[in-house]
Amino acid sequence: MSAGTTAQAVQAAALAVAGLRLSIGEAQILRDVAAQVPPGELSAVVGPNGSGKSTLLRVLAGALEPDGGAVLLDGRELSAMPRRARAREVALVEQDGAAPAALDVLDVVLLGRTPHRPTWGADSAEDLAVARDALERAGAADLADRDVATLSGGERQRVHLARALAQSPRLLLLDEPTNHLDVAAQLDVLHLAGELAGVGVTVLAALHDLGHALRYCSHVVVLDGGRVVAAGPPAEVLSAELVSRVYGVRAERVVVGGRDMLLYERR
Repeated sequence: MSAGTTAQAVQAAALAVAGLRLSIGEAQILRDVAAQVPPGELSAVVGPNGSGKSTLLRVLAGALEPDGGAVLLDGRELSAMPRRARAREVALVEQDGAAPAALDVLDVVLLGRTPHRPTWGADSAEDLAVARDALERAGAADLADRDVATLSGGERQRVHLARALAQSPRLLLLDEPTNHLDVAAQLDVLHLAGELAGVGVTVLAALHDLGHALRYCSHVVVLDGGRVVAAGPPAEVLSAELVSRVYGVRAERVVVGGRDMLLYERR
């Protein structure tokens, strides 16, 4: 994944959630979730399967309406913002997002420019430049003319990321961004997320790999059973005791080659 063109600096967005609750049928998915995400940094939300990570990101993006609580961006209630205005601020990359059928990759990425165009406006030269730059930064420039139906899971993941980058959001939500990617591509995505944070984009990623959270993120929110059970710097929060308790494993923090790591084994 190429660094490509250097991203333009943006004003960092401050995200805060308070008392978020959401039930689907009889299942309570989010239970009074409260958290703050540092502006202009790469943060992670972690937790076992079913803890509410993906649901939380979809609520933050406006794709799901919570039963109660508030999502604030720079102190503004996101639910009160018009949809187009919100799409200019927030982008979500879902872990298995569907792409429109029978479209070339470049056309899919150009959909990310929709919030920035007049309602009936055509793609401008600027839109095309932004989309091609997004493809370059997502490591997918060579896919521009491919039909999305012919792509592998990893290739589609890169295209979805490029589409989100084309939105030029101040808040980027990534749901398992390393899903379907090989090891090198995973590291590329995390490096790109760090670069975006470096120019002011607030990035929140749902991660399964706690080692990635330890190495790449400056803040972590831990969910368990739909509740926030810990939040703060990963080196402080992701203790062996907490990981063992939340994930039901035996965990150990070790230092290998000067790098802090977590090891696990079944109980």
